[in-house]
Amino acid sequence: MTAPSLRRELSLTDLVLFNVAAVVSVRWIAAAAHIGPSSLVLWTLAVLLFFLPCALTVVELSTRFPDEGGYYVWTRHAFGEWHGFACGWMAWWSNLVFFPNLALALAGMAVYLWAGENRALILVLSLLVFWLPILTNIVGLQVGKWTPNIGGICTFLAATLLIVAGALTAWRHGPANPLLEFPSWTFDKLNFWSQIALALVGIELSAILAAEVRRPQRDLPRAVLLSSFVIAAIFILGTAALLALVPAADINVVTGIVQGVQIAGGKLGLTWLGPLMALLVTLGLLGNLGSWVAGAARLPFVIGLNRHLPPAFGRLHPRFHTPHIALLVQGIAGTALLLLAQIGETARGAYLLLVDLTVFATMIPYLYMFAALLRLARDPHRGAAPEHLLVPGGRLGLFLTGGSGLATTLLAAGLSLVPPPGVHSVWLFELKTIGGTALALGIGAAFYRVSR
Repeated sequence: MTAPSLRRELSLTDLVLFNVAAVVSVRWIAAAAHIGPSSLVLWTLAVLLFFLPCALTVVELSTRFPDEGGYYVWTRHAFGEWHGFACGWMAWWSNLVFFPNLALALAGMAVYLWAGENRALILVLSLLVFWLPILTNIVGLQVGKWTPNIGGICTFLAATLLIVAGALTAWRHGPANPLLEFPSWTFDKLNFWSQIALALVGIELSAILAAEVRRPQRDLPRAVLLSSFVIAAIFILGTAALLALVPAADINVVTGIVQGVQIAGGKLGLTWLGPLMALLVTLGLLGNLGSWVAGAARLPFVIGLNRHLPPAFGRLHPRFHTPHIALLVQGIAGTALLLLAQIGETARGAYLLLVDLTVFATMIPYLYMFAALLRLARDPHRGAAPEHLLVPGGRLGLFLTGGSGLATTLLAAGLSLVPPPGVHSVWLFELKTIGGTALALGIGAAFYRVSR
């Protein structure tokens, strides 16, 4: 299925910046560095066993099926209409719930860095940063793409500043931590490893906008491969740089990279580095939110085109040729959830419960994506791909790629079912985790049944 009326606005450069903005959330650098030098080994394993398979899967499937919808389209080709719908629905559902978290995290960090803690200001700013990419995407990607573009550029500059500051400080004053340590594989380390592996998600997001890419079969694979090297380097070298700057136990897991650059600025006599880093991090987080808002809205749009959601979702704006209904519904629902998270303790508890209900659901689209590659590996020339395979190693390479990604996602899904320390009721935890996924699927199934 294609959406030929959409305007093709995204170039190769746009896609590379979009991928960097979508995948790199700098808070994960601080969270990883906080556990110590062994996090460098964990990052390397996460890149090899999850991120690289994810990138190669996107390269292969986006070239075969260069249509709007990404893993919704791939799953539909591999397993049929219902599974394609379930994949797209669960991806949109989980993103819809987590958008308020992203907006609040961005607003909270910006307010904390510039004005201390102010709850009212955080709420107003979170609404503004959430609606900015929605409104610009309604106007069109020729405008909307600049949110992830600027975010990608600022994320790259922030990472470069962190890495250079860490290298200079370590050279002049010595590193704050040893930079090589192998992890002891306790349950906590394994659990954290699965978390940082899934922190690398997002490289598949640009493929959802395939019908809005100027040359999707050429540029999508190139952008994925180019940005993958940049993203892996940012996470691994950025964590090493932060460990060189701050003792692991002292790293703030939220504002750690700003903290590290402030320390470097003090030692190097460049006190302006801290405020500059805060600005770059804030704009990078805005790009992170903008890329996910843009990508997620295309899922209900494509599902609406196939009549598995109300057909209004599939309408294009008469002037801008954008999926404005899908974007507006996403904005209204996200705003309601954001207010629910802030207004009153009971409402906030309800929102946090909703977040808990979607933890397991977020992994379903990735299970489908890797399973689709394994299924389509039986027919390696299916689709519009060139006659040769794009994943190295032929059919065996396809199976190894899909198998590695699927195994890592299954491990993370299994660990998400293990109650964390301090849980009062194991049964209630499992009911929320599994029951929430069943509830989301049930709501989607009701829409699908009505559409049939």
